[in-house]
Amino acid sequence: MKALIENAISAAVKTLQDENRLPAAITPQIQITRARDKAHGDFACNIAMMLAKPAAQAPRELAQAIIDALPANPQIHKVEIAGPGFINFYLKAGANLSVISTILETGDQYGRSNIGAGRKLQVEFVSANPTGPLHVGHGRGAAYGATVADLLEAIGFDVHREYYVNDAGRQMDILATSVWLRYLELSGRELPFPVNGYKGDYVWDIAATLHREHGDDYAHKTEKLFANIPADEPAGGDKETHIDALIARSKHVLGDNRYRYVFELALNTILDDIRDDLEKFGVVYDEWYSEMSLVDRGAVNVAVERLRNTEHVYEKNGALWFRSTDFGDEKDRVVQRDNGQMTYFASDIAYHADKLERGFEQVIDVWGADHHGYVPRVKAALQALGDDPQKRRREGADVDPFGRVCHPAAVAQGCRQGCSTVLLCDAQV
Repeated sequence: MKALIENAISAAVKTLQDENRLPAAITPQIQITRARDKAHGDFACNIAMMLAKPAAQAPRELAQAIIDALPANPQIHKVEIAGPGFINFYLKAGANLSVISTILETGDQYGRSNIGAGRKLQVEFVSANPTGPLHVGHGRGAAYGATVADLLEAIGFDVHREYYVNDAGRQMDILATSVWLRYLELSGRELPFPVNGYKGDYVWDIAATLHREHGDDYAHKTEKLFANIPADEPAGGDKETHIDALIARSKHVLGDNRYRYVFELALNTILDDIRDDLEKFGVVYDEWYSEMSLVDRGAVNVAVERLRNTEHVYEKNGALWFRSTDFGDEKDRVVQRDNGQMTYFASDIAYHADKLERGFEQVIDVWGADHHGYVPRVKAALQALGDDPQKRRREGADVDPFGRVCHPAAVAQGCRQGCSTVLLCDAQV
């Protein structure tokens, strides 16, 4: 019904322009809202107040002119002016049911349009770390992201559905080391399992696969593995230092090839499980994008170097920090730790830069509420890399991919600052 009223107002404005009663250059953004009080009708429009200044007319006078120019419509019972110039629409009883015949006539084409005009748009959603099975929270992201992608595709966008696989970095090394330690236990070795290791049953399952396929070929003496390893918690040590030392020792003892085999067995087992769960849920992706591919081709280093060359990073306490506060973030962010390792944030900078380089006019990240604080730093990094927010912003207002004016709560939380990367969070759900 909103579309019906919007079309009627558009026709009225066109009539007034043809009669030279409104400037021909005006291209108003018509906003139809539901009336809060049924006594004021079913829908309301503020078009007269929006056009009063360029039309050099009083809002109520212009509202009456628009009403007089409205084409006849059997679904509209009456139209009235309210307050400073609102136009209130009262629908006839049963008007909402008229859409049923249209739905039956158009079938699965109902609601489809070419608003998107084939513009390339990417939706990245779920993207859970492949360090364990999906949980119910990921299901929320899957349902929401898939629906957003389907709706955008239905209105004519060329939608690319993507899952970002975090298959590089420390958490994956913790997983691989955890699997190998469980394998050693299955091989009859006794060892203290690290506090910071992954302890789920799925880790045992992956270790059992390794043992079933290779017997004790990957087994080593635990004395050599744990020799001179810093203490763990709660034995007076630090769990982070302990697990990092175990990872380094595991790589050394196993060697590059065997460690990589354990790493990829863990990764592929969990990734296959994630893919299977999502397909059963009805979610299929166009691409599973590997973080490792960014690392292998040096894209992360290139992104950080670009920030360094433009003086958007600085060194402090042996680490490399991005000047995120220059772009409105609450504090600066580490992109390279004091041990030389790049952070997840550094990879995310490179990944989002890559998205824009692939030619997407707009990219949408569907994240959970726990990632809300991540929004400003990613936008800041993109601006620092030279992405022009105004270049990727639709004219006239902050709008979402559907062409709607943004919800005030979303704007207030910084989810619409004109950046090409639209970050959907709970504020917009």
